[in-house]
Amino acid sequence: MDYRGVLVGLGNPGPKYDGTRHNTGFLLLDRLLDMAHLDGSVSEQNGKRFDCELWRVQLEALGGTWLVAKPMTYMNLSGQCVQPLLAWHKMSPKDLVVVHDELDLPPGALRFKFGGGNAGHNGLKSITERLGTPDFYRLRIGIGHPEHRSAVADWVLTRMSGTDADMWQEALDAGLETLMRFVNKGLEQAVTYANRASKRIAQDFADKTA
Repeated sequence: MDYRGVLVGLGNPGPKYDGTRHNTGFLLLDRLLDMAHLDGSVSEQNGKRFDCELWRVQLEALGGTWLVAKPMTYMNLSGQCVQPLLAWHKMSPKDLVVVHDELDLPPGALRFKFGGGNAGHNGLKSITERLGTPDFYRLRIGIGHPEHRSAVADWVLTRMSGTDADMWQEALDAGLETLMRFVNKGLEQAVTYANRASKRIAQDFADKTA
């Protein structure tokens, strides 16, 4: 079957990590799967050989059929899922979009990019090492940064609350639209939309609290 590409959301498996900052990628894929159940089709696949949960998703808004995966390897070993998954389906890193949490962006902010560094993100590091290249697409969803760098390991495994949580949810919704812009209008349009959505979300919440 011809796929438009592979969408991978990063996170950690198990109820202990449900809804945590580090599971941002999982949460966005949950929204995508809900959308596809309503407006397209979803077929669960056997992802055991790749150590992931895997779906075939057909959605007109995403221009056709995609493989959608949640690695069950834990974050630091995400590449052990992603590289075999691409190889088995004879797809290249340029067919890959990874959705992940981003410490360097505040809640409510998002960015879309191709390639680049890993900014200390162990999931991206693992994928880059296994693929042998950083040349894949990334949808970055902000989770904010703790006051002290030494607190990062615990911070990413916490859950948001209050305004931060509300802004994070808005960014997840905007992330879906960013993916659709990318598929239908290209990288530049997706980058522009993500940047503008970030500013809009920040302004909306600033107005509400003024």
